[in-house]
Amino acid sequence: MGTLPQNQAALDRRADAQARLRRAGAGLDVRHLPSFGFGHRSLMWWGTVGLIVIEGTVFAIAIGAYLYLMSRSSHWPPAELPPDYGWATLNTGLLIASLLPAYLAKRAAEALDLPAVRRWVTAGSLASLLVLVVRVFEFTSLNCTWDGSAYGSAVWMIMGLHTLHLLTDAYDTLVLNVLVFTGPLEGKRFADVSENALYWFFVVASWLPLYAVIHGTPRWT
Repeated sequence: MGTLPQNQAALDRRADAQARLRRAGAGLDVRHLPSFGFGHRSLMWWGTVGLIVIEGTVFAIAIGAYLYLMSRSSHWPPAELPPDYGWATLNTGLLIASLLPAYLAKRAAEALDLPAVRRWVTAGSLASLLVLVVRVFEFTSLNCTWDGSAYGSAVWMIMGLHTLHLLTDAYDTLVLNVLVFTGPLEGKRFADVSENALYWFFVVASWLPLYAVIHGTPRWT
């Protein structure tokens, strides 16, 4: 029983200390702190990285399914001709070239350089639209249909997945393009431009192994 007053006194001291901390925190001036950040300081960056990990795993599974089907076939493609190189190779070159405006837009955004952001986001928008136009011709040169065979289904699935990513980022880039010209332009829009460029890097990088699988394996085998 003699310890109860001591315990109560300790609780009172703790409550008093917590109250002083709350009063001190209420008086902090945080107006000078930035309302947005870049890289790992931004929640948007972590969300983009998480999305890249998830979608990269989806691409890996799609490639694995394609290679499994190929390993079960004595002739690959089973009956169709391999896809034509022309349009796909052109689009691969365009995708690689599109990395430049994406990089410059990212650098301008992190420097808070609005005129440069406007210039390079516009260039990125045009590049993404051009890639999508050429992608339409890519589909016409696959020499297979999505329902003609397991091979055709695998090819169209891979192409469809990547095209969905192209459409998603092209739409996002176009929206940002409108926002940086019309406003109101909040500081976090610069972070959005930076993370959009990061995602475009992933879209381009993911295409390179997909291109090798779709256009290389039918000829290597």
